[in-house]
Amino acid sequence: QMIDFIKRAVKLELDYIQDCLRDGILGLNQELLKEYVQYLADRRFERLRLSQQYGSGNPFPWMSEVIDLKKEKNFFETRVTEYQTGGALEW
Repeated sequence: QMIDFIKRAVKLELDYIQDCLRDGILGLNQELLKEYVQYLADRRFERLRLSQQYGSGNPFPWMSEVIDLKKEKNFFETRVTEYQTGGALEW
């Protein structure tokens, strides 16, 4: 049942992408966004200990850097690392 819920959510997201981003925007097109939605769904399946359903890769590795950072640390008790990584973006 959980698989069906997530698949339905993915379908709604894909429909939204198709309706709202027909021409895409700079650096983002429908195919990349669809792949990213499926990639996120597969990550959710894994966290729920379910098998992946889409097998999509992450077309936006830079997005993971931005989203996955945990910033709930006390600045004075940790070492600042944001200045030390080059990141996944290629200029």
